[in-house]
Amino acid sequence: MVSNDVSQDVCDALLLTPKARVMAPLVVWRRGPDDYLLLTEPELGDTVLRHLTRMRLRADVEISSEEHTSHVVFGGDEGIPTDAYGVPAVEVLDGALEPTIDGEELERLRVLAGTPRWGREIDDRVLPAEAGLDETAISFSKGCYPGQEPIARQHYRGRVNRALRMLEIDSDDVPPYDTELLLDGNPVGRVTSAARDNGRVIALGYVRREVPEDAALVVAGSPARLV
Repeated sequence: MVSNDVSQDVCDALLLTPKARVMAPLVVWRRGPDDYLLLTEPELGDTVLRHLTRMRLRADVEISSEEHTSHVVFGGDEGIPTDAYGVPAVEVLDGALEPTIDGEELERLRVLAGTPRWGREIDDRVLPAEAGLDETAISFSKGCYPGQEPIARQHYRGRVNRALRMLEIDSDDVPPYDTELLLDGNPVGRVTSAARDNGRVIALGYVRREVPEDAALVVAGSPARLV
């Protein structure tokens, strides 16, 4: 049902529509030989549960929901490995831990790492390859799953028209979600996430493939460039 090979202890995966649109990003944790925990965003839990239950058919499997609190521990080794923030880290479930950095700093690290997030870089408008998820959350050697045919066709026969890129913006203001990215006055993409970083603004956004690497771009009236 999911896009990756779940024989691994931990892997990223996607739950896709037949047309390869993302229904939910997942981290699949194999807790035991017959016990898998699928971690997703809180607002997607019911969606994942309903879809897997509906598609269970005659499979001898039990599906239930669990709720957990989650902490990211930098430099830790006891937990679920994550590379979402560009430095060694693990995700710890249900730990009695107090935060040492705020959400703004966590978001800055995610943007610097170029990691897509649900509701920003990932939604039902985005193809997995546009967000680079074909490199981390898809197996091209496993068996069939919903959305496999368009995923394989794009991978082996073509390429996407836009890609997730990092931008540097000459501005003191963080542009809002979905701000247009312009080249010579024409829209060539959109900003999905942005954060302040040491006196500059960095952002993630979808940019058309034909845009040159040295293009002089504009975001909300401010100069911007691909990094």
